Amino acid sequence: MSTTNQDLAFTPAWKLARMVSQKQVSPIELTNVYLKRIDQLDSQLNAYLTLNQEDALASAKKAETAVMKGDALGPLHGLPIGIKDLEKTQGIRTTLGSLIYKDNVPKADSIVVERLRKAGVIILGKTNTSEFGALGVNENKLGDHCRNPWNLERTSGASSGGSGSAIAAGLCALATAGDGGGSIRIPGSFCGLYGIKNSQGRVPSYGGVPGTHLPNFLGQQGPISRSVRDSAMMLQVLAGYDPRDPSSMRETPPNFLAALERGVKGLKLGWSPNYGYIHSDPEVLNATIEASHVFEKLGCSLEESHLSLESTFETWWTIWTAHAHINSGSLLKTNKDDLTWYNQAKLEAGAKVTAEHYAKALGHREQMIAQFNQEFEQFDLLLSPTMPVTAFPVGTFPETIGGHPVHPNPPYGFMPFSHPINTIGHPAATVPCGFSSEGMPIGLHIIGKKGDESTVLAASAAFEEAQPWTQYLPPIS
Repeated sequence: MSTTNQDLAFTPAWKLARMVSQKQVSPIELTNVYLKRIDQLDSQLNAYLTLNQEDALASAKKAETAVMKGDALGPLHGLPIGIKDLEKTQGIRTTLGSLIYKDNVPKADSIVVERLRKAGVIILGKTNTSEFGALGVNENKLGDHCRNPWNLERTSGASSGGSGSAIAAGLCALATAGDGGGSIRIPGSFCGLYGIKNSQGRVPSYGGVPGTHLPNFLGQQGPISRSVRDSAMMLQVLAGYDPRDPSSMRETPPNFLAALERGVKGLKLGWSPNYGYIHSDPEVLNATIEASHVFEKLGCSLEESHLSLESTFETWWTIWTAHAHINSGSLLKTNKDDLTWYNQAKLEAGAKVTAEHYAKALGHREQMIAQFNQEFEQFDLLLSPTMPVTAFPVGTFPETIGGHPVHPNPPYGFMPFSHPINTIGHPAATVPCGFSSEGMPIGLHIIGKKGDESTVLAASAAFEEAQPWTQYLPPIS
């Protein structure tokens, strides 16, 4: 593969969009670059579950025609992207990471895909995910684990692991992701990428087919990318109220791209190494402490936060499993043998949630929100490690972290910094801030006030400028 094509594959998506509109690069050329890279590299990574090659090339030809005719172009026109396989795509296989739906071809797009198509994207394929997005590592019954481009023996994280692996290895210009307990920030941290979980309701959730509306306290769809500007560009397309999701924010979204130019001088930042209860590997803790001090050089104040949380996992687990059981609990009777071990466990746990358990979880959620709001009376942003560990070997989970046993529930015990932020509904991003002695990426967590993605993005952009990361490419690239 020529150096020119590799350079093009890793050119920021915002710049590629400009190059397409200015006729400096063809959507057909771009699509072929990524399809060729997928053909050459993805057998090692398993980042894609379904390729959309024929339709992608047809879409690229239409995109090029529009450019040549001088038609009005969408903000993502001609950009080849990967769509997480939890998003329904009309006419393109959508498995939800599950053997049960291995042949499922939806007749409608989810709202995320609907908005991306309108913005002009070219869909390369569907990226790998844990089954129903139910685990923080990318394991399912459809094939091999999704692998990390920085080390093929390590997990990419999940549930947006395929999107993370594909972006890190240069197998698409942009990718969608979703985060119900850390599923954007986990692969972001593990794969050395930028990922932002939006405020709850910032991006509407709608699967494309009318049905019973259930409350959504935890999950948000959004971008994962190599640069902050790329994510801001996609978020601008995805954000905004839609009546098909009555819980979506009615306010007009801020100008996220303009927020990148705001700077951070004068902001008050709080640093929490542990939320009062978390242990991290020393290398992760040292790297993120050092990264937090970068903001002092940028004109921010930095003080230790005294945030002290309790029982966060039980609250998140109760809400999450209860909702999962309402959505998919019938599969325990109809398709149990086809479910992954972790979905069997999750749905069985959800079946045991009583009204009392659920009400108490919602009550504790309100207490957690109040605790964070109290911190945000003092601070504009909170910082912490994104993950307490770097990416670990596939097929395993850490039994100890920082010399302490992982508790509770080891398959979910490695993500204690992320799921509390889903519970409270605030925005949070992960920014790459260094590498371990084994060469694995480490992420810094930036948490904002509810509805204030703009300040999170401003801080992310300022950090990226002060400590750039996009020049680092993984071995599989």
